[in-house]
Amino acid sequence: MSELGARASGQGRIFQTSGDQHIEEHHHYYGAGAGGPLFGREAVFSAGAGPTAPDSVRMPLVGRAPGILRDREQLRETLGAAVAGPGGEVHVVHGMGGCGKTALAYWLFNEAVREHGRVGFWVNASELMSLRAGMLAVAGDRGAGAGELAAAAAGRRAAADLVWHHLDHSTDPWLLVLDNADDPTVLESGAWLRSSDRGLVLVTTRHATSPLWRGPGVHRHPLGVLPLEEAAQVLCDLAPDAGDLASARKVAERLGRLPLALTLAGSHLSHQLLESWSMDEYDRKLGEESTVIVDRGAAGHGGSQSRQLVGRTWQLSLDALAGQGLPEATALLRLLSFLAADPVPLSVLVPVARGEVTVDGLEPALRPEQLEPALKGLIDHSLAELVTVDGARCVRAHGVLLDSVAGGVPEDRRATVADAAAALLEAALPGEGSDSPATRSRLALLTPHVTRLLTVAAERTAILGVRTLRQVYESGDYAAALALAPTVVEAVRGVVGAEHRLVLEAEHLQGTALFRMGRFAESEQLHRRVLERREALLGADDVDTLHSCAALSQSLDLLDRDEEAEAWARRALDGYRRTLGEDSAEALFIWCGLIEILPQLGKEREFAQEGPALVGACERALGPDHPTTVLARHDYAGGLFEFGRHAEAEPMARRVLADRIRLQGPDHPLTLSATSLTARVTHALGRTDEAITMMKELSEHRARVLGHEHPFAAHDRAWVATWQTAARG
Repeated sequence: MSELGARASGQGRIFQTSGDQHIEEHHHYYGAGAGGPLFGREAVFSAGAGPTAPDSVRMPLVGRAPGILRDREQLRETLGAAVAGPGGEVHVVHGMGGCGKTALAYWLFNEAVREHGRVGFWVNASELMSLRAGMLAVAGDRGAGAGELAAAAAGRRAAADLVWHHLDHSTDPWLLVLDNADDPTVLESGAWLRSSDRGLVLVTTRHATSPLWRGPGVHRHPLGVLPLEEAAQVLCDLAPDAGDLASARKVAERLGRLPLALTLAGSHLSHQLLESWSMDEYDRKLGEESTVIVDRGAAGHGGSQSRQLVGRTWQLSLDALAGQGLPEATALLRLLSFLAADPVPLSVLVPVARGEVTVDGLEPALRPEQLEPALKGLIDHSLAELVTVDGARCVRAHGVLLDSVAGGVPEDRRATVADAAAALLEAALPGEGSDSPATRSRLALLTPHVTRLLTVAAERTAILGVRTLRQVYESGDYAAALALAPTVVEAVRGVVGAEHRLVLEAEHLQGTALFRMGRFAESEQLHRRVLERREALLGADDVDTLHSCAALSQSLDLLDRDEEAEAWARRALDGYRRTLGEDSAEALFIWCGLIEILPQLGKEREFAQEGPALVGACERALGPDHPTTVLARHDYAGGLFEFGRHAEAEPMARRVLADRIRLQGPDHPLTLSATSLTARVTHALGRTDEAITMMKELSEHRARVLGHEHPFAAHDRAWVATWQTAARG
């Protein structure tokens, strides 16, 4: 080995060896403290195409040094206690890209060095080359000789053993940060991850489930997004003049409270030159462009690095999965990106794994046998997580992640991905006509994804939207149906035009949801408009036109326009019988509505003839447990009550209530109506205390399900007040 004809300042020396091997020796001096100057050596050796020396292992190599670290108090307390203790532990902080793992490590590094006198080492563990280079530099800092390092670099000595020997014998306590260890096999191949009584190891990683994190002395810490208040405060910290905390909350919520996205957004707002957006304006822009504008905040702040860009940080994990033989993970994430950020039931994906549903046209192809490994890969790399919602196992990904992935799907591929997502949701919807609690729960999980998919204009998604709206309504979740209806109507109109059967069906469902939520006048107006257009487009005897007649009758009935209501009900009943048959479900259903109207018109003779006939026809044609059969008994019992035949009404009312609870659950709005009828019959029979108790419970229950201002809830409260007054008098 000979010394080159080159100069080195201070005590630095430059060496040349034979062959391709080169040795660099760097001496670093740090600021003097109470004990005088601190001296440390860092040496890195590479053979052939081996690693080059990092610029430093004594300073955190972060693209953007965080300012104030918000939240994380509990984890900071845990890690702070660890660096204040004797050492010997390994702490692994894992979470999705952009959630602030490196920022937390940066805080701990400074805490360890400044407050606890530890020597801090920072090593990039994203790949084996940078890990080896950094760890050998650490060994050099801790006293390893040039010959030892050269032997390790050349493969004549175990590199990891050398590093940990010098760490174990360090005269100073230390903290070693292994940052971005997203591929645990990098640490595993050579046993680079160890513990030592002389120091503490902190690993940051996106990989949540590696066996390496379960070893003795290893502590795992999941890291998620920020709480809303803290997330909003991050924006105010970075851009204090852009808006108040209330405006910051809106932006923070839209960005999913992801620290990287918040940092980029705050940086953008605080460094504007030609524009001067407020946070409210930024929130509006996010609705139009989303992550496209978020990444503008990276300009001039290490923005070229993938880990500093919201739109690129996820690609690192997907590239790693592809390198592990799982390119299907990209296809699966693209598929999920066309759904909402809400939890997706795993049952949506099961038919694909079984080969029962085919998702065609994805690139790469999503083969059934690769679906589960692809899903596990997304979870392992913190691109998704498993959650349980109402007993259903679901997968959930962050909204900003999904938005950026969806934005990266080429325009000519978007329809294909949307079609595949629609196929999944179509297969996952429960059977039509079901209104059990399980059905309502399942629809509640699926509806946000249908709504998201409606933003892709395609006839298949339009059909899916109307089908979902119908099923949500039929399940008895009328509030959800009413909330969903305008989105479906607008989306379907945009695909097929305003005067299309599909649009009219969506508007019809909106009208029925208005009716069920007690907005009778609005329902009547909408049903009239739909009826006129259906009659012009489809004809007077079309089944859909008759549906509008029946719905209009119901609205008029609750508006106390009983004669009009009877006329429209008769028209619908005659039309159904003529076109669908005497015992069709449609004819029997509107016959129920007619039976409800007759007592209000005082037509006792017609009621006495048609009531028992209706119940018998329903039981014969539809069966005893069909919803229309239960409705027929309900309306017949209600008519008996109205005509003062209370003793006859009671057993039928109680049977209806028991059937409703058994078939539809205690929270179904129709169950609540059956409870109301039973309470009123009970009071009429002189059991006042029992009736008051029943109606009080009903009032509270109905207010929770339908809202405190719903007319039926107001009626419940009025009955209670009237009965209590009478009881006191």
